[in-house]
Amino acid sequence: MASFLASLFDLVPGPGNLLDPGAGIGSLSAAFADRWLREAAEPLSVTAVEIDDHYTSPLRETLDDLEMAGVRTDLVKGDFTQWAFERAASVQGSLLAQPFNYVVMNPPYRKVNTDSPERHRLKATGVEVTNLYTAFLALGARLLGPGGQLVAITPRSFANGPYFLAFRRDFLSQMSFRRIHVYDARDDAFSDSEVLQENVVIHAVKRSPSKSVTITSSAGADDEMMTLREAGYEEVVSGDDPQLFIHLSTDEIGASVTRRMHRLQSSLADIGVSVSTGRVVQFRAREHLRETPAPGTAPLIFPGHFSSQGGVKWPLGNGTKPDAIDMNGQTVNLLLPNGTYVLVKRFSAKEERRRVVATVSAPEAVPGDLIGFENHLNVIHHDGGPIDPVVAKGLAAFLNSTMTDLFFRQWSGHTQVNATDLRRLRYPSTDELRRLGESVGDHALEQRALDQMVARYVPSLRTVNEKVDSVMAHQYVLDAQNVLRQLRLPRPQTNERSALTLLALLGLTPAKEWAEIEAPLMGITPMMDFMRDHYGKQYAPNTRETVRRQTVHQFVAAGIARRNPDDPRRPTNSGQTVYQASSELVDLLRHYGSPQWEDSLAYYLEVAPSLRDRWAREREMDLIPVSLPDGRRVTLAPGGQNPLVKAVVEEFCPRFVVNGHLLYMGDTAAKFAVWERAALRDVGVVVDEHGKMPDLVVLDRASNWLVLIEAVTSHGPMDAKRREELASLFAHSTAGLVYVTAFPDRRTLARYIEVISWETEVWVAETPTHMIHFDGERFLGPFDSK
Repeated sequence: MASFLASLFDLVPGPGNLLDPGAGIGSLSAAFADRWLREAAEPLSVTAVEIDDHYTSPLRETLDDLEMAGVRTDLVKGDFTQWAFERAASVQGSLLAQPFNYVVMNPPYRKVNTDSPERHRLKATGVEVTNLYTAFLALGARLLGPGGQLVAITPRSFANGPYFLAFRRDFLSQMSFRRIHVYDARDDAFSDSEVLQENVVIHAVKRSPSKSVTITSSAGADDEMMTLREAGYEEVVSGDDPQLFIHLSTDEIGASVTRRMHRLQSSLADIGVSVSTGRVVQFRAREHLRETPAPGTAPLIFPGHFSSQGGVKWPLGNGTKPDAIDMNGQTVNLLLPNGTYVLVKRFSAKEERRRVVATVSAPEAVPGDLIGFENHLNVIHHDGGPIDPVVAKGLAAFLNSTMTDLFFRQWSGHTQVNATDLRRLRYPSTDELRRLGESVGDHALEQRALDQMVARYVPSLRTVNEKVDSVMAHQYVLDAQNVLRQLRLPRPQTNERSALTLLALLGLTPAKEWAEIEAPLMGITPMMDFMRDHYGKQYAPNTRETVRRQTVHQFVAAGIARRNPDDPRRPTNSGQTVYQASSELVDLLRHYGSPQWEDSLAYYLEVAPSLRDRWAREREMDLIPVSLPDGRRVTLAPGGQNPLVKAVVEEFCPRFVVNGHLLYMGDTAAKFAVWERAALRDVGVVVDEHGKMPDLVVLDRASNWLVLIEAVTSHGPMDAKRREELASLFAHSTAGLVYVTAFPDRRTLARYIEVISWETEVWVAETPTHMIHFDGERFLGPFDSK
């Protein structure tokens, strides 16, 4: 994480002056300094500010290490807001304090009370904030000079809502975004917050306007798959938006949604309705709440009363929540006239597919003259009373659409849906909502049918000259994730990356149906091209290996995909490697969403283990058996240099390393097939798995030689560069080093003979009884031909 933040800065010529507020143990400072020392020739100063005494000692150690590397450091022990307040006054007053040109931070997350010292200090500098992390950002911006850069990891909550409006105005008046990275996962709350929300990393520059913002995203800090998109600055922060909401479309789907939603013109006021939070706060009205309805009570509606079939199910009668509230003088202001209302959950659960969840509360389902709505609901009403039932149905359908959900996610990174958020949305016209409501009827629709109906009656939301059908693309990704879960794949292989990989292997575009899936042969790069062209996901070029290692390999192991079915002997590391969905999986998934799906899935899961065993046996038949010098037998993946490796073990070693002990043997598929670490340590060699080992390492016990052998198809011949690499890798060997290049035939040898290093040996498999010595005069002398 620290290295990633440090990598976002644009290092400019001149001395560096870094500020690290809330430095902790100094990880961010160390990461920045490490990059600076590698890439910049100018001096660097680091100021680290930390109030927590528990961090003082390890932070001092970090700064001492930086001092030894030539970095000037300053440890400030104390409250950053107090120190920054004084420092900012000095900078602005042109006193001795100089502005910083780099600020990096992971600020604390804590509410700032109205009467707190931090709040008063910030007000004095013209900053109004509600949370400590935005205070750190605002003060960090003030301490930067023109052109200075700020990189920070923070909650995404500042991007929207009235609580952070003053902060957004202040920050955006000074700073311009260059890059924003979005972490999609919201599994972990910030330390003292119960609100789950996404985190972002921002890179912003002071007083340096930008025309575009690079938006990247990943599931979490450990996810190597990073989407990449360049967005116009006005798309991210619109100058026409008085609320200055920050929109983050991480892919083409999001950009398409933004364009279409911006075509809508109506506000809630234009429709003739308003939105408020439910008036009944449970802990305040506890003495008036009743588990069951009774004379003198009114129905009380919680989010738990939302029915999966649409509308409201009341009473629940299960004792989890009270179903009624007393009607008396103390509760009269908490109740509304019964009638038709649109209800929207204020909080969505992690497992819910939509952030915005709406339903209609109708008097036919909830009888009575008055009704109460609990505070975890947003209530759409008309002057505190019911709204038109048909418009209500259309409004709920629009709010429950995939289009609305995708748009909402672009500027809201947490699980809350506030009344302010709903007021900010733009809506279809009253006539469009009425026509939509008439068509929807009284029953809940399957999501795809609902989305199609919304597009039919709200023309502004239809796809027009768009590369990607954003709604169907999003739906298919969710479907694919559901399929992977039902196939019982491990959780890491049910994420969005894996879903997109499955869709690519099935050739399933948003314009097709599941019944139309195919099984094209596809390599990793074509898979990623498919994700970009049909699902709007542009991944960074260096993520191909992540798709292979963290999804495709697991698909092959699970038996839902096969490697090189057109040529099983093709090397695993070949650039021509392709994958294909298994025919059994394709037959199953053509039933997805149909009445036959459940039975077909049950049968597939029953026979899947035997299918995996059969495919494993087929793969095993293609493996290359190798007999080791000690009598053991191992197998190597087909293709690549492995046939030559087999020849080295079975032909070269018995002839030229008679008393040999095989310590290491690589494999194109499994990295290595033999690795005797203990025996290597005995001769002074310790190498981790990332070391560029030769294809084989054989210990000649009689001569105490370590024979390092390269098969020509892996790293190429033993040229001077490779010889030096191996000499360095095995520098501590107590055995003498012998360098050998193995070739399959003389024709291949002829291609490389000009680059083979002196003081090495060459062995050719087609003439296994002879060696070629590139050893100068060492072996000069007559040869007895008798």
